[in-house]
Amino acid sequence: MAQFVNAKEDLVKEAIDGLLACSGGTLSRLDGYPHIKVVYRSDWDMSRVALISGGGSGHEPAHAGFVGPGMLTAAVCGEVFASPSVEAVLAGILAVAGEAGCLLIVKNYTGDRLNFGLAAERARALGRKVEMVVVDDDVALPDLPQPRGVAGTLFVHKIAGAMAEAGKPLEEIAEAARRIIANVASIGKSLDTCTIPGSPKESRIPSGKAELGLGIHGEPGVEQVDFSGAAEAMDILLGKLRPHVQNGACVALMNNLGSTTPLEMSVLCHSLSDANFATHIIGPAPMMTSLDMHGFSVSILPVSNEELEALMVPVPMAAWPGMQEIKAPNVQPLPDGLSPIEPIPSANTQNEATINHVADLLIAAEGALNELDAKSGDGDTGSTLATAARALKTNLSKMPLADLTQLFPALGNELSQTMGGSSGVILAIYFNAAGDACANGAPVHQALLAGMKRVSDVGGASVGDRTMIDALAPALAALGEGLSAAAKAAREGADSTAAIHKAKAGRAAYVPSDNLKGHNDPGAEAVALVFEGLARSIEG
Repeated sequence: MAQFVNAKEDLVKEAIDGLLACSGGTLSRLDGYPHIKVVYRSDWDMSRVALISGGGSGHEPAHAGFVGPGMLTAAVCGEVFASPSVEAVLAGILAVAGEAGCLLIVKNYTGDRLNFGLAAERARALGRKVEMVVVDDDVALPDLPQPRGVAGTLFVHKIAGAMAEAGKPLEEIAEAARRIIANVASIGKSLDTCTIPGSPKESRIPSGKAELGLGIHGEPGVEQVDFSGAAEAMDILLGKLRPHVQNGACVALMNNLGSTTPLEMSVLCHSLSDANFATHIIGPAPMMTSLDMHGFSVSILPVSNEELEALMVPVPMAAWPGMQEIKAPNVQPLPDGLSPIEPIPSANTQNEATINHVADLLIAAEGALNELDAKSGDGDTGSTLATAARALKTNLSKMPLADLTQLFPALGNELSQTMGGSSGVILAIYFNAAGDACANGAPVHQALLAGMKRVSDVGGASVGDRTMIDALAPALAALGEGLSAAAKAAREGADSTAAIHKAKAGRAAYVPSDNLKGHNDPGAEAVALVFEGLARSIEG
């Protein structure tokens, strides 16, 4: 898998220097490359308790991304998924720990515990005042004697960081950190493993499955479970975390494990908020990642008023998303003039049958149109048309089927609400213009031509531009000779688009010509399929 990296051995060093270059001078590093990679606050004066965390890289923005006022004083970075050395940790301690001392915040992995622990002993022998806490928040494997430390570590960074910034003593900060560790719980879920730079990707999670409780270094989880959607995925995680929730304020930390899209994270947050599980939320955001893992984790912490206040204190690091209270969506009525005027329903058997038939034709063509659109677009034309068709069939009983002057605008309004992208807008313009023409006395054939002219005027497309107009214009021109003639003209127009290698309008205008060669425009193809289907059923 291609990645935006240079030499594997320079990856972490270059990433750290990139972070520092973009920090505006707020961050510095020790001159110890390649073995000592320590990032620390440029403004640190050692008058307060220093907070040091770190571990293997690959979890960005943790840990260096949280170095700054109100959180970490320094981060000690190892190579990807590898603990930093004792010397690197000791260098970090000696660089930032003054008379007030320092607190080491360590995730519960053997290498981190040993290296940070030995560095703490050596620092104490040199006269430094050092405390160390070990975070073990992962509840995926309840019988594990040494639970892993994962994203719940960030609660310790934030609360202890607020206390240190306020000048609290080391003993008080360490006691608070241990209290947080005793109460925090985390678990993750992923649809795919991560890609370690320079190594082949492991593909152990089959399609249709998700892995529950996998580690932030890509370690296998407790089990693979069936995956059917975001709601069930969140329900499973919350079921594991619910025993750790107490009455009162509870904060959820929604962590993106790497490559889960913001859209997916928001859907997961919707499921979390619906569960009435927590009172406050941090995120969603990538905070403790696992390279490019397509997954998420939830950490929960029942909090006291003092801890809640510490979490609320803003910090300047861009990687920290802040905390918000979870509230129901604030929904307000539409402004006057935007709510569509509901037409008076009326019956017409012939019009109803025609609309139903057109809708059925588009639903049946969903897969074929998606496949065609995938060659020149994003593969959703069939789904867009089919979704609108299904909605139209559902709402036909509310339509003024007996009066075309009302029916055409009603169709336009319906499609503008149920069909996504530009297609819904185009068809809304088309049918509203056709309705205007009908209201002015034009026969149906002329009204449909008026609708097409309006679409061409507004959208800027004409015959030869490789759009639906290439099939619609000749079909309407031939409609006076009957549906068979219109269907023949529509098919010839749609097929002609396969030879148009440079679109002049529509989404295909942004697609390379090689992608268009030999393939019909999906919008024109849909028009042809509709006219052909109508001709077969009505004239056949």
